[in-house]
Amino acid sequence: MSRVLPRIGRRRALQGATAGAVVLGLLLWWLLPLGEDPPRGTITFSTGTPRGVYQEYGELLRSELDRDMPDLKIELQTSDGSQQNVARVAAGTADFAIAAADAVETYKLDGGPGADRLRGVARLYDDYTHIVVPRSSGISTISALRGKRVAVGPPRSGVRLIADRVLEAAGIDPRNDITPLSDGIDSAPDRLERGEIDAFFWSGGLPTDGLTELADTFSFKFLPLDAGFVARLHNKDEGTHYYRATNMPESAYPSIQHGSTVPTMAVSNVLITRKDMDPRLTEWLTRTVIKSRDGIGAHVHSAQLVDLRTAIYTDPLALHEGARRYYRSVKP
Repeated sequence: MSRVLPRIGRRRALQGATAGAVVLGLLLWWLLPLGEDPPRGTITFSTGTPRGVYQEYGELLRSELDRDMPDLKIELQTSDGSQQNVARVAAGTADFAIAAADAVETYKLDGGPGADRLRGVARLYDDYTHIVVPRSSGISTISALRGKRVAVGPPRSGVRLIADRVLEAAGIDPRNDITPLSDGIDSAPDRLERGEIDAFFWSGGLPTDGLTELADTFSFKFLPLDAGFVARLHNKDEGTHYYRATNMPESAYPSIQHGSTVPTMAVSNVLITRKDMDPRLTEWLTRTVIKSRDGIGAHVHSAQLVDLRTAIYTDPLALHEGARRYYRSVKP
């Protein structure tokens, strides 16, 4: 028996090692295609404003891409936000960008140049609408913003698109009934704290660093957007159909919300490119986006919501061929 047991042990150990090797091989195949040299060259990625989620996500994704494709140079471009990102990709001045679905659809509805060339790579995470006022102010509804100094975001941002629509739905002319200012998340929080503006709009993932930092030094509150209000927005045009009524969870900004949710609306973000982008490069990039979710999500909480099962739903854009290849390769 003393000879049989060691043989059985060695056999089991060999079987275990073989099984482990198979699992490791499958994992490596899913993460990076074996036997292929990584794509090389230079691509431009349009992000967003400083202190915004697009910019932070873009910087972290570039680090992940550097590891998977060390000979690919990724140039990041800051931008006003979604509207400018869509226009840049459509025009070919950027190769990839993040944009909210409503901004993409609006660009298509407006007949923007190159709109037919736009393609989706992955659905990422949702942006939540934030309407921020000092807690000490008497402002408690959107209609109370009439006559106030309101930062509505840069002209080519997704924030501006949402702010204008929300104000109009509340019966406020965003050009004449308020003092509109073009501050984004990079400057609006500081200006609110200094009393230079009365309110600001923001649309971004949860939580957004600019608001988290403001909460450390200044007491503010969010104006509610209830489901009825969002339903009224849907009557404007097809671009507004991408808004959905939801609640900002109490965990988003705990020192501000004090355990309460806030009725608001959300819109999905899509990683976009053009039809003529190299399919092989796009396939590799899509793989990195999916597999880096947890690594990026440790720093950008909203990125934890990137999911293989929902990433393929890039409406209002058709999937790029390279992205489709990746999703097919990992389909169960």
